[in-house]
Amino acid sequence: MAGKKFEMIFSKGRPLSEAGYPGLNPRTEKAEGMIIEYDVAVKMRDGAKIYIDVFRPEAEGKYPPIICWGPYGKHGLIKYWMLGNTGLNDNDFNEYTKFEAADPVYWCRNGYAVINADQRGSWSSEGDLTLMSEQEVEDCYDLIEWAGTQSWSNGKVGMTGVSYLAWTQWKVAAAHPPHLAAINPWEGVSDFYRELSYHGGIPETLFNPMVYSFWSFSKTRVENFWEMVKQHPLFDDYWASKNADLSQITVPAFVVASWTDHGLHNRGTLEGFKKIASKDKWLLVHGRKKWWHFYKPENVEKRRQFFNRFLKGIDNHVKDWPRVRLEVREEYYVGKSRNENEWPIARTKYTKLFLNASDGKMNKSPFKTEAQVDYSVDDITDKSQNAKFEFTFNEKTELTGHMKLKLWVQADGNDDMDLFVAIEKFDRSGNLVPLAFFGNHDDGAVALGWLRVSHRELDEKKSTPYQPVHKHTREIKLKAGEIVPVEIELWPSSTLFQPGETLRIVVQGSDIYWYPTEMHTDGHTATVNKGKHVIYSGGKHDSHLLVPVIPAD
Repeated sequence: MAGKKFEMIFSKGRPLSEAGYPGLNPRTEKAEGMIIEYDVAVKMRDGAKIYIDVFRPEAEGKYPPIICWGPYGKHGLIKYWMLGNTGLNDNDFNEYTKFEAADPVYWCRNGYAVINADQRGSWSSEGDLTLMSEQEVEDCYDLIEWAGTQSWSNGKVGMTGVSYLAWTQWKVAAAHPPHLAAINPWEGVSDFYRELSYHGGIPETLFNPMVYSFWSFSKTRVENFWEMVKQHPLFDDYWASKNADLSQITVPAFVVASWTDHGLHNRGTLEGFKKIASKDKWLLVHGRKKWWHFYKPENVEKRRQFFNRFLKGIDNHVKDWPRVRLEVREEYYVGKSRNENEWPIARTKYTKLFLNASDGKMNKSPFKTEAQVDYSVDDITDKSQNAKFEFTFNEKTELTGHMKLKLWVQADGNDDMDLFVAIEKFDRSGNLVPLAFFGNHDDGAVALGWLRVSHRELDEKKSTPYQPVHKHTREIKLKAGEIVPVEIELWPSSTLFQPGETLRIVVQGSDIYWYPTEMHTDGHTATVNKGKHVIYSGGKHDSHLLVPVIPAD
């Protein structure tokens, strides 16, 4: 961490007894055709010991190890962590499968070894627990090298897993451990400021403290992530230290993203695929719930074929996979998958839909007459206070890729404003079409976007005409009566609209999709809003939605 301009805040770890932790018990057992070595101590380069469980086939041989690295606890049954309405049940798993990790029984039966690791400082592993730090990268690097040199290992190590278990892969792959031969990041953040903790510069206040509590089981000290989030409201060295240099990743990669994880993994996974330098890389994008999709047997088999090629050297059909395969959603769990050559899709025809504040409609041609619409933001529980704009398609239209919303806005009675945006689909009868959202919701939007207007400054080098990237390094407050243009990044999506179906933009001052009593959700309760928001259109105020139209075959 040398040279970083921040001081880490540590807290005492949560008692292990709160999670039913059984304690260290090194032993070797045989079950389900596996040799299982529990609580194996692996020494890191500085002498600290982390503890791992190793599952390998009972038959003698050399097998490729697959590492699942994270803070959730290698001892915990998946049902302890898995949350409701995921599409999965307890009988979908065996007792050896851990949260968001590989099923050891399946992989050992297919000639692999699986390593579940408790990272430094978590559970009984020694040292302080830090999250996505350089220390964590060094430790994961050391475990990869340990796994690649064991007598039962063939020397080619892979990594797999969802969420945190994917985040780790970006970081360690950029460090080039010699024995790392392939990665499989399955829905994982790659920019911890923009995608996890500050959406559009607005602090996320539900998911962050919840997941921090899950990361905090330790006998020692843990990085107080939630406190660090609050102490670092702008993008700085702290946030930069957590983000991998994706351009440094060259290892073969099978990357899986979803349209459903707006506010968590959607953007980061797609950015990861786009920016890594790997020659051998493939992208699969789906519109389903993430855990259900990860454990779906045909997707487990797809992972095996990928690892067969790069960990076992089998010349199989993976070399003929389409570079990109994505699902075009129509409604909840209804959609068709299609092959593409790249992401974003090169033949995209970006089209402007201009907003009319006087009647809430949109048109492909600019409106000459200036108009305005406003809504109150003093009561975040009043979801009727918003601005809506609609466009009805007269022909079958596929929107796949990045959307951008440009608005001219004013804060009436304030010097800042938090904008929340949703893109929704309505059928020909005017009914809202719900879509899968996060890992366990059934009523999500097509796409979401956020922006704190004082964070409107763009990074001109990183922004594109269809994807604004904000610097988030300073606040630029509004002057009284000032009307300013803002560009809001809407996270990537793919949706098919039939003739007569409608796209609706909703803009308001609080979360549009709100599940305050749910454990697995996100939310933004610390807004800066007060007074009224005013949106201007027409004339010199070219407020518009830029949509990614994919030309018909």
